Amino acid sequence: MESYLFASVEAAADTLVVEGWHKPGSLTRASGAWIHAAGSAMLESGHYALRSHDQWVWLAVEDGEVSLHWQGTTLSLQEQETCFLPAGDRECSIDVPKQARCLWIALEGELAPMVVRKMGALLHMPLKQGALPSQMYLAKQIVQVMVRHTGTSDATYQLQHLMYGMLASHWGQPVAMDAMLSHEIAKVVDTLRANQYRDNFSLAEMAAISRMPMETFRKRFVSEVGMPPLSYVLHCKMERAKELLREQGYTVRQAGIEVGMQDPYHFSKQFKNIVGISPSAFMKQAAKPDATIRGNLKK
Repeated sequence: MESYLFASVEAAADTLVVEGWHKPGSLTRASGAWIHAAGSAMLESGHYALRSHDQWVWLAVEDGEVSLHWQGTTLSLQEQETCFLPAGDRECSIDVPKQARCLWIALEGELAPMVVRKMGALLHMPLKQGALPSQMYLAKQIVQVMVRHTGTSDATYQLQHLMYGMLASHWGQPVAMDAMLSHEIAKVVDTLRANQYRDNFSLAEMAAISRMPMETFRKRFVSEVGMPPLSYVLHCKMERAKELLREQGYTVRQAGIEVGMQDPYHFSKQFKNIVGISPSAFMKQAAKPDATIRGNLKK
């Protein structure tokens, strides 16, 4: 079977590329957004052309690194970094210098663009993003379910649950690596969300909220969330900043202050380290008109 994502590559259970596609049920279609296809690939060193597609595709690097070439631009993606490939007939390929394992999920439905935006991506061009460990975990679950039930609607509700879990995790809601967060850790995560990441909570302050000794809290947080507390807070701050810049018209200085970074230079540096482009460049790209995309969003 030809691969959904890779040109001139076969996808089957006994190959390095494993994929599945989903036949959504009526309730899933009525929701407006669902997972169309998903897969994983262990790629040896080389050049791989990617197919054009009608869906937005979330591409993640699980191990290794790749260089994504899209419409004449190059985006370097390291381990646990992701981007969305825009829908449409676009020239796209990836180079793998050594070896890499990738995951991808294709979204379909009239509300799929809204989901893409809520995941912090641009609709018309790939943008490098970091993935929370819980998102990578959920993505692997999606691929496993998709491959096991490919071509059927048997797992349609499970796939919807996993998709919304990825979206919730992206926005800092209490989604754990294996199940729900414990009460102690969830209390900290909820406090950060309620504060909208304005304040710069120290490790000691977060530990105090959890009512645990600081080192115990740090270990529990890493165990349940999959990353250190301060790294998690910085990730959430940058996602909040992207929303402020794109959706609410904040200036770079205003967005930085809103997420607790008074120095615009420091904010811009942190933003570029995580997002891959500066806040001002992000604003320019987010403001680019696309009649087709805007029309879909208004439906």
